[in-house]
This record gives sequence, C-alpha cells and structure tokens, in this order.
Amino acid sequence: MLKILIPTIMLFPTTWLTPSKWLWSVTTTQSLLIALTSLLWLKWDSETGWSTSSLYMGTDPLSTPLLVLTCWLLPLMILASRNHVAPEPLVRQRAYITLLASLQTFLIMAFGATELIMFYIMFEATLIPTLIIITRWGNQAERLNAGTYFLFYTLAGSLPLLVALLLLHQNTGTLSLLIIQHTQPLMLHTWGDKFWWAACLIAFLVKMPLYGVHLWLPKAHVEAPVAGSMVLAAILLKLGGYGMMRMMTVLDPLSKELAYPFIILALWGIIMTGSICLRQTDLKSLIAYSSVSHMGLVAGGILIQTPWGFTGAIILMIAHGLVSSALFCLANTTYERTHSRTMILARGMQMLFPLTATWWFVANLANLALPPLPNLMGEIIIITAMFNWSPLTLALTGAGTLITAAYSLYLFLMTQRGPLPTHITNLQPFHTREHLLMTLHLLPVILLITKPELMWGWWY
Repeated sequence: MLKILIPTIMLFPTTWLTPSKWLWSVTTTQSLLIALTSLLWLKWDSETGWSTSSLYMGTDPLSTPLLVLTCWLLPLMILASRNHVAPEPLVRQRAYITLLASLQTFLIMAFGATELIMFYIMFEATLIPTLIIITRWGNQAERLNAGTYFLFYTLAGSLPLLVALLLLHQNTGTLSLLIIQHTQPLMLHTWGDKFWWAACLIAFLVKMPLYGVHLWLPKAHVEAPVAGSMVLAAILLKLGGYGMMRMMTVLDPLSKELAYPFIILALWGIIMTGSICLRQTDLKSLIAYSSVSHMGLVAGGILIQTPWGFTGAIILMIAHGLVSSALFCLANTTYERTHSRTMILARGMQMLFPLTATWWFVANLANLALPPLPNLMGEIIIITAMFNWSPLTLALTGAGTLITAAYSLYLFLMTQRGPLPTHITNLQPFHTREHLLMTLHLLPVILLITKPELMWGWWY
C-alpha cells in the first residue's frame, strides 16, 4: 500500500518544485509510473482474502480493482486537462494538479481503509478537492449552483451515516472490516433499527446516485472541467457502490424487506434516465444521465445481495468507470474545438476527424454493452441475478438495455454523422496527446475481456 501512497504524496512537492517548462510532462510521467506500479496489486497470492499492509490499510479482491482504476485515472486526468489549464497563470496550474493528486490520495485511503470510520472520513474528504475543481475551473456561471447542489446532497446523505457508524461501534465494539464480518448478526426489531438501516445506506445511494437523489450529478458534470467530470464518473460514483458492498454484510436481517423500495427506484431510474438521455441536446448532460442509468443497475445488483449480483456490480463499475471517462474526454475534445456542448451545432465530425469518429464509435459500443466487452459481462450477470430474484425485473432491465442502445446510437449519429455545418470547417486537428488519452482509456477495457477474474471480486 505504501509503495503507491508515498509516491502519490510525493506528487505534491514534484508539482510545486518542477520548473514551469516541465510541469505537465513530469507530473504525467510520475503519475503514470504510480499507475503502472499499482498493477502489482492485481497479482493476488493471499489466501485469506485480505492482504494487509498495516492495521488500518489493506487490499482485498473487492477494493483492488477500484484502487488500480483510481491510480490509472490520474495520469489520464492530467493529460486531458493539459490544453485548457495551460493558458492560466503558473500558480493555478500547480494548484490544479495538486488538487487532482490530493483527490487520488484520499481515494486510495478510502478504498484501502480497513476501518469504517477512516473510510467515512476519506469518503467525505474527496468532497473538498472535487468541489474546488468544479467551482473554480468550471465553464459557466452556473458552476457555483452546481457546487452547492453537490455539497448539500452529499452532506445531507452522509451525516446520518456517521451517527449510524457510531451506533454500530457501540453495539459491536469494533468497526474493523476484518472483524466485523465475523461478529454476531445484529438483532434488529424496533423502528429505530429501521432508521439505522436507512442511515447506513442513504449516504452511498446519494453518492451512486440512486434515481430520485441524482439531481446533483448532471449539474456537477455539466459545469465541471474535464478532469472533474472524469473523476466524478469514473471513481466518485464507485465509492457509493463500494461502501454499499462493505455495509451490506452488517445490515443483514433487515435488508430482505427494507431493500424493496430502493430496488424499485433503481430499476425505475434505469428507464427514466435512459428516456431523459433520448431528449438531451447537451453532450455532457447526456453522458451524465447515462451514468445514472448504469449505476441504477449496479445498485440493484448490490441490494439483492447474491454473489452474482455483487460480481456483476463490481465488473460493471470498473468497465463503466473507464468507458464513461473516455466519453467525457471525447466530449471535451469536441468542446475545446467548437466551444459548444450542443450536439446539433457540432455534427458531421466524422468528415473532419475520421480517427476520432472511430474512438466515438468504440466508446459508444462499449457504453451500450457490446459483446464481448466487460460492460456486457457486468450487465448480463446483474440482469440474470435480478431475474433469478424476481422474474418481473426483466421487463425493466430489458427495456433499460434497449433504451441504452437507442441513446448511444443517437449520441453517435448526432455528433459524428450528418451534414457538416459551415461554421466549423476550420477546426484544429486532433493532437497525439488526445489519441494517446483515448488509447489508455479503451485499451484496458478491451484487455479485460481476456482476464475478467481481475475484477470480479471474491466470488469465484
């Protein structure tokens, strides 16, 4: 754990001491080396399930893929931000990279925490850099409003969780994830216990986000700069799913009955947000709503608490993290050239940028779960597990899959096909940097087809 965490913390002096000429190259290189080193976590030789480096930090097959994803994304965020932050004063460039590095530090400590209170503190700490990135480097004047939404939704959801964790500690005497799974099942009978159950989950459901408490997400995505959108879609939403998986082991006797309304909301959200995507004109907003739809499937898979549901959820989380991040990068490259996120103003791009149209095509196919990509593996496993739990869910999940295919096709046709508007014929060509960025997003997705056991958790 420390061999990743210490180099990540050393990114702070690197960022502030590097000469301005080398700032972006050096930070990208160092973060890429950290990302490559983090692949060592995937070599799993522990038989007990946990590989612990200290009393408070450790990895297991559930957190490892998410940790590697976190490390993998930092160099990509720095690469993606290079163009639009470079014109700013040097101090602001350094501050921007520092915020991204601090976000990675908090995320590693959140996913690596073996103590629930430490997980909670890091879960909350990620809020601060993200908020600064959205409100300081966002695009429109609306960004302050988006930051307020983001802050208050997350805080309102997660304060009850703190109380719930303290109560849990009072009852069990420990909050260590290593021990808590072996404690006696809690006897939960009273109304207070039901509120406690809800308090444990609502923080994570807001973070995921569950349909109904998702309004902060499209706002935050649309207003955030590209790195903010990438880290939100790829990792911060996964904190919710990861926290739910960790808490589900403790909440057991009540979950069978109390999970119903949340599962219904999650499945209904797949249909609703998918339908919203079909009516979007804003490029980033469409991709943000598609994230809500996919996370609805993940929430359903986790809440039914079967090994298959959990496996499907973690596979879909990893695959969606890479693919939605790639889509946001593509949206950003279009935005940097046309200065508009309205799809109808920037259509026919395939005529100008044929290779980029290929990236759009691959990313969209991955988003609609084309076989044999890991997105399909995750979706099929969750849909099968849901069908086994209740055959009626197939109507909702099946319709959701259909709508996902429809809006992915709509997204591709609106941005890439059709006549080229006369006002965008003289755009600057794509840089090698952007093609490298897309390769580093989509190559892991394609390679994971060959070895999916890296990311399907404990359940094999």
